[in-house]
Amino acid sequence: MQQTIIQYDSIIKKCKDIFANKMKDYGSAWRILRISSLTDQIFIKAQRIRSIEEKGFQKVQESTVNEFIGIVNYAIIGLIQLDLGVSENSEEVEYNEVMNIFEKHVKIAKDLMQAKNHDYGEAWRDMRISSLTDLILQKILRVKQIEDNKGSTLVSEGIDANYLDMLNYAVFALIKLEQ
Repeated sequence: MQQTIIQYDSIIKKCKDIFANKMKDYGSAWRILRISSLTDQIFIKAQRIRSIEEKGFQKVQESTVNEFIGIVNYAIIGLIQLDLGVSENSEEVEYNEVMNIFEKHVKIAKDLMQAKNHDYGEAWRDMRISSLTDLILQKILRVKQIEDNKGSTLVSEGIDANYLDMLNYAVFALIKLEQ
């Protein structure tokens, strides 16, 4: 489990560095994105990964690693948007504030990962990356259904729990791709 924590932290640092640099380049322009738009951004990335997995090659040379990093960062943006609400006029959020909220959600995701790894015995290590991709796509479809139901669920987890799972599945895929 200690190895997983080290690997998890390493992957998150890479994702955070990219997020931080994009914040410096673009500011918080993403604040105008609705949750459904963020879900669709994650869908596009996961669908591209699946398409490349199925075809066995790609024509655009952006790696699937970058797509999984995008899934992590868009999931965190979604969690931030759930916290702050969508901005109607793309109001700028201060860099340090955004990075603090980013860290808050990383901690929640990491704590969830550790609890599930305890219960499931790190079963993800024996999974194929393609299965992790499919699980992300399944979570996206769940979120889309919840969005279509105006956020209402009868017995299921909400959008935030699904974003956390997508984030963690993407981190697991990135760990596996590094090995």
